[in-house]
This record gives sequence, structure tokens and C-alpha cells, in this order.
Amino acid sequence: MSTPPFESCDVLIVGGGPAGSTCARALCRAGLDVVVMDRQEFPRDKVCAGWITPSVINLLELDVEDYRQGRVFQPITSFLTGIDGGPQVATIYDSEVSFGIRRCEFDNYLLRRSGVRLVLGEALDSMRRSGRGWVVNDHVETPLVIGAGGHFCPVARHLGARPGRGEIAVAAQEIEFELDAGQRHTCGIQPQMPELFFCDDMKGYGWCFRKGNFLNVGLGREGGHQLSRHVQAFRASLIARGKIPPGTPADFHGHAYLLYSSARRAVVDNGALLIGDAAGLAYPQSGEGIRPAIESALMAAQIVQSAAGDYRHARLAPYQDRLGARYGLREAPASQGLLPERFKMAVAGWLLRSRWFARHVVLDRWFLHKHDKPLVTPSA
Repeated sequence: MSTPPFESCDVLIVGGGPAGSTCARALCRAGLDVVVMDRQEFPRDKVCAGWITPSVINLLELDVEDYRQGRVFQPITSFLTGIDGGPQVATIYDSEVSFGIRRCEFDNYLLRRSGVRLVLGEALDSMRRSGRGWVVNDHVETPLVIGAGGHFCPVARHLGARPGRGEIAVAAQEIEFELDAGQRHTCGIQPQMPELFFCDDMKGYGWCFRKGNFLNVGLGREGGHQLSRHVQAFRASLIARGKIPPGTPADFHGHAYLLYSSARRAVVDNGALLIGDAAGLAYPQSGEGIRPAIESALMAAQIVQSAAGDYRHARLAPYQDRLGARYGLREAPASQGLLPERFKMAVAGWLLRSRWFARHVVLDRWFLHKHDKPLVTPSA
């Protein structure tokens, strides 16, 4: 195997998902020489239910008409919610409140439009200090490394994160596949109406989401204990109720992420910072991570520009302050999980049967974050 040529850049971003590509684009626009490194080639599959809200579209400055050319962009105008196996509540909106995307298409689109140099198909194997900052994999020199590689990001590990040890993560399994003609006829999920099924112990929830001819089914639980058993029981229940076709694959794929209130990772160090799932920013009530990933990427880009090449901890520390100002202090118990404790078990089961609660709390507040003010990033 030949040795890669030695190169340098102003910023190396490890991870080409929405956080990494968004930060890369912002820094490139500011005139910095940015490289994105990812262990996978793009497009690549990504475990995720896959929907974005209008606020995400605005943050990304996404050209919707361009994006939807040849890609899935499924309008969502309603939801069905409830306890798994129990009655469901329909919530119908007057207009689109979200849009379904396929992460293999979405992530590739954002990465390619970033305009930066890409090093794909190469994992981060080593980071060592150098006179200029860092040497990564013995061939990339940079003063700043930004970790955007998800829950198991190698940059997060370098900053002291120990995934699976001392962290309470949410584990999820998901399958996404294209429905054939027969399956499209028998699938009971309506494209404009995703369905959410909370576990009866309130430690997680499952979902069914049809995006055009693609069906996405998954389930996530706090801690992930016996997750595969829960997932297969969920799949069997959905088939028995006619929600999904009998031929829905059983080989679900897994991933993990940290809820914001549970994460205890350091997000800043000399010459390094974390964004997105690498920083543990998923919303506590829903586990959704795309919006906070993009917001953190934009906040980080502003801090980097303000630092003007001085990437000591003190210069990057305001990034952590901005995360706290945006999402609150990480003072909640580490076992809080997907739902606030006071809503769990019997009380939550009763509340989830309320149309008002389903609309204004579960959907508007927990999943759609309609009440969150738009992100304002101070000028550099």
C-alpha cells in the first residue's frame, strides 16, 4: 500500500455527516482551507429515521427545488402517535411540518456542495501533536481538528470520551428498504403520516416512516438492554397489525447516540473541538440529532473564525458556553432518558391518549421543536 502524500490544511474535520459538511462549508466560505476526512466513501448508508424540519432547511440554506431532483423529499403533514400496541392519536397539520429524506442522499448532497477537499475511505488512526498543531495519520498537518464522527468519533476518544463506559447512551436499530410493487400495495403506512410507538415502559420508542417507495422502520431505547429482542417483537407486532409488509427485512442495523442531558464529554481542547453527535447533542425527548448537529456546526464555525488561527483552549472555550446557552446546562440526571421522568409509565400512557398532549407536547415541542427560537450566530 502506497503512502499518502503529505499535506496541510487550516482545519481538518473528521466525519462527513451533516455536522461535518455544514461546518466545512461555513469555514470554506470564510476563506479557510478545509479538509473533511471520513472512513467511508460517499454516498453511504446511515442509520436514521430521516426527516428534517423547515428550520433545518433554513439553517442549511437548502435549495429545495434543486435537492428534490432525483432525491426523496417526502412532505409530512400528519402523525400517528401512541403506546406500542395501544390506541393511536392522529394529529393533522394545515401544511408540511417536516420532510422525509434518505440519509445516503442527504449526507452526500451536503458533503459535495461544501466545496472543500475530501479524504474519503480513510479512518483516523492516529493524532499526534506537532509544532503547528496536529499530524493526523502521519500525512495531514493542521492546527485544528474538529470531531464530527458521531458517537464513536475518534477525536472524541482522543479528548477522553469512553463510549460504553460511564456514558448512558440510547441504542437504536433500523432498517430502510425499497418496497416492491406488492409491498407498496400491502404497506399500511401512509407516506405523509409517520407513526410513532412509545414503549410501554417509556424507555424509548419505535417508528414507521414511508418515504415514497422507501420504508424505514426502527426502534431506540435508553441503554439498549436486550434491544434486538425488543426490535424483533416490534417488527412482528407491526406485521401482525398490517402496518408493514410480511417481507420486511429482519436484519436491522444499529447505532448509538448520547442525549444532551446525559453527555459528559469534553467538547473543547487545545486545537480540537467536537460537534454534532460526537459532542452528545441529541434532543433528550426525541433523540433527534440533525438540527443540533447543524446548529453546533455553525456555532463552531463562528468560534473558529473569531479565534483567527489561535486555537488554544481559552480561545475555543466560548463554543461550550454557546452550547449551554442554546441547549441548557447539563445538570439533569444521567438516567433521564428519552422522556422526562414525571411522564413515565401510567401517567405517560394516559397523556399520550390526549389529542392536545400529542399535538402540543409530543409533536410540537419534543419532535418538531416549533417553540425553539431560530439560531442566531454572532458575526465573527
